[in-house]
Amino acid sequence: MSENPDWKQKYRDSVAEMEAGERRWQQIEKVLRRLVSRLCAAGMGVDERLDDELAAVAAANRRNADVMELETLAATLTSAVSAVDVVAPVVPIRRPAGAKNPAGERQQRAARWDSTCAAAAVLLERLALIDADESAEALKAQLSRATTDAELAAILLRTADLIHERAGPLARERQQAAALLAEVGKRLDELAEYFSVSSGASWARLEDTASLDSNVMQQVRELSQETHNATDLHSLQSLVTTRLESVGQSVREFRSREEARLVEQTARADDMRSRVAALEHETRELHEKLDAERRRARVDPLTAVPNRKAFDERIAQEIARRAHTSGPVTLLVWDIDNFKAINDTYGHRAGDRVLQHVARCLAHGIRSTDFVARIGGEEFTIVLIGLELEVAIRIANELRSSVEALRFHFRGVPVRVTVSCGITELLDADGAESAFDRADAALYRAKSAGKNACIAA
Repeated sequence: MSENPDWKQKYRDSVAEMEAGERRWQQIEKVLRRLVSRLCAAGMGVDERLDDELAAVAAANRRNADVMELETLAATLTSAVSAVDVVAPVVPIRRPAGAKNPAGERQQRAARWDSTCAAAAVLLERLALIDADESAEALKAQLSRATTDAELAAILLRTADLIHERAGPLARERQQAAALLAEVGKRLDELAEYFSVSSGASWARLEDTASLDSNVMQQVRELSQETHNATDLHSLQSLVTTRLESVGQSVREFRSREEARLVEQTARADDMRSRVAALEHETRELHEKLDAERRRARVDPLTAVPNRKAFDERIAQEIARRAHTSGPVTLLVWDIDNFKAINDTYGHRAGDRVLQHVARCLAHGIRSTDFVARIGGEEFTIVLIGLELEVAIRIANELRSSVEALRFHFRGVPVRVTVSCGITELLDADGAESAFDRADAALYRAKSAGKNACIAA
C-alpha cells in the first residue's frame, strides 16, 4: 500500500472548501431575500392592484419559501405589474384625499428605483466574482437597461435561479466528498481491526508456545525424578513411554492450533490484501476526481483560462516566494476597451467571442512560466516572472498590438477591439491587494488617456 500521510487532510480541505463555497451562496441568498423584502416594502402603496401580490411575495420570502413557490408568485406579480404598466405607465403614489401631489414624490420614487437597482447591481457583481461567467454578466447588462418593475422583477427572479443552480451542484459535490471520506474511514477501521486481530493472534501464539514449553519442561522434570526412583528397567521403560506420549500429545495439539491459526490468518491476509487493493484504487480515483474538481474550480468556463480564484492563489504564492528570492515579479491588469458597447450593439454572443479571442491572444503571448487569468467581466491579469519593469512594459505593448491586430466581423461589419493595461512591479512590502490597486490605478490612467494604451505605476 502506497504511503501518503496527508491524503486524509487533503480530503478534509476539499470538503471544507466546498462548505465555504456553500456558505457564500447562502449569504448571497440571504442578501437576495433582504432585497426582495425591501422591494416589496418600497412597492406597497404604489398601486392597489399590486399590494396583495407584494404582500404574498413578502410573506413567502419571510418563511424562506422554496424556489418553485417564489417562481409562481413572481410570475403572478410580473403579470400584475405588466397590467399596471399597460394601463398607467406612471402610477401615482396613494395619498389622502385632498392632498397635493408635490414634485418631491416623483423624486422619492426615482430615488427608490435607483437604490433598488444599485442593490441588485451589487448582488450581481458579487455573484460574478464568485462564479464569473456569461450569465451574471448578461443579467448586469439587462439591469442597466431595465426601465420597468416587470423587467426588474424578471432580473431578480433569474438571479435567484442562477444562485440556486450554482449552489445545488456545490452542495451535492460536498456530500459526495463527505460520503467518500466516510467510506475511506470505514476501510481504515477495517485495517485497524485486522491489525488488532493479528496482534491478538500473535499474543495467543506466544502464550500457546510458552504453555507448550512449560508443559514439556514439567514432563522432563517429572521423568527425571521418576527415572531416579525407578528400581528396574521395565518400569523405567514404561515411565519414559508414558511421558513421551504426553509430550507428543502436547506437541500435536500445539501444531493443530498453529495450523488452524495459520489457515485463519492466511484467509484474513488474503481478504485484507483485496480490501487494501480496493482502497488504493478508490484513493487514486478520489485523488484524480479532487484534482479535476480543483482544476475546474480554477478555470473560467467561457475563456478556458484561470479564473479569479486561481489568480488570488498565484499572486499569493509569488508574494510568498519573493520573501526568499529577489527575482522581479510584474503584475499586468487588462481591460477590454468599450466592451459594453460591443455587447449592447452586437449582443452577448459577440461579446463572448471577443472575450475568448482576447484570452487566447494573451495566453499565447506569454511564456509557460508566466500566468494569465480572467478575473471577472472583461478584465484579465497577467503575472510575469523574472522580468524587469522595462521588459514587462515592452511585452505588454506587444500583447496590446496583437489584440488590436485581431479581426472581428459581426453582422458583416468589421469591429475594432483594443485593450488597455496597467502595469506594476511587486515591491517587498506589497500584499496582493496593494499591488493590484496600484496596477488598477495605472489601468484607470490608461483608460483616461484615450484607451488602447499601457501605463506603468
